[in-house]
Amino acid sequence: MIISASRRTDIPALYSRWLMNRVRAGYCLVVNPFNARQVARVSLDPSDVDVIVFWTRHPRPLLPHLPELDEHGYRYVFQYTLIGYPRVIDRSSPPLETGLDTFHRLAERIGPDRITWRYDPIFLTRITDASFHVERYQRIAEALKGCTRRSVISLMEPYRKLGRRLKELQAMGIEPGDPLEADLPSFLGSLARTARGCGMSVSSCAGREDWTEQGIAPGCCVDADSLSRIFGVKMKHGKDPSQRKSCGCSVSKDIGAYGSCSLGCVYCYATGSFPKAREHRRRHDIHGESLANRPSRA
Repeated sequence: MIISASRRTDIPALYSRWLMNRVRAGYCLVVNPFNARQVARVSLDPSDVDVIVFWTRHPRPLLPHLPELDEHGYRYVFQYTLIGYPRVIDRSSPPLETGLDTFHRLAERIGPDRITWRYDPIFLTRITDASFHVERYQRIAEALKGCTRRSVISLMEPYRKLGRRLKELQAMGIEPGDPLEADLPSFLGSLARTARGCGMSVSSCAGREDWTEQGIAPGCCVDADSLSRIFGVKMKHGKDPSQRKSCGCSVSKDIGAYGSCSLGCVYCYATGSFPKAREHRRRHDIHGESLANRPSRA
């Protein structure tokens, strides 16, 4: 079983202590986001876990716990998002220099094969236009030479829950742009050339368009075959039916909870209300069985 921790919230940044308590307990409870009455018990026993995939913008709170994960025999990788948007768009992620420093620390700890640099989503606006992203991507890629071998990119999806946030940006004079209005092939080709020049492959994340001609392969962020090669173990997992049709990821079990990430990224698809997310985090019991705020059974 591959554990996803988590597409729904930033567990390393916000809930590391809860995670380690659940690791010590050997299990956690996961509430079905579409039916709160359905609660699954997920084993976190090392013998049941093939790999833990950490999705994060700020893994530093988890770094002190990595020796304990190693001691118990867990295999783990990181999907590390690092972009450095202006604060009006990305409100609570660490500054770019802090993110780069943490990335270097993590790479020194676990090696470049176990960290994927995510530059996604690419959010095009008046203040983050194509030239912003070309410059920013190159700056980060050059700073991460030798720290990772893979970059993942995607264009922002206009999820329905983003409507009010995008209107707030418009009221501030920050007009979201249509990525198709830019010279998309040239733009994507530039990113791909930068990645290759820094020793990285680059792939898309659940992209509906084929960017192969631009040097960007279709992506598979949770790839059982790749994970098998990295760790020298055999993992057999088919395509995850719970993900988008264009997503090629292998089956994994997500242990997070929607609506619990308080980092406040304007383009976030997993949190509808940031005030509610902040309240969720304030009330969350780090000793509870679930990341969702529900009473423990004991």
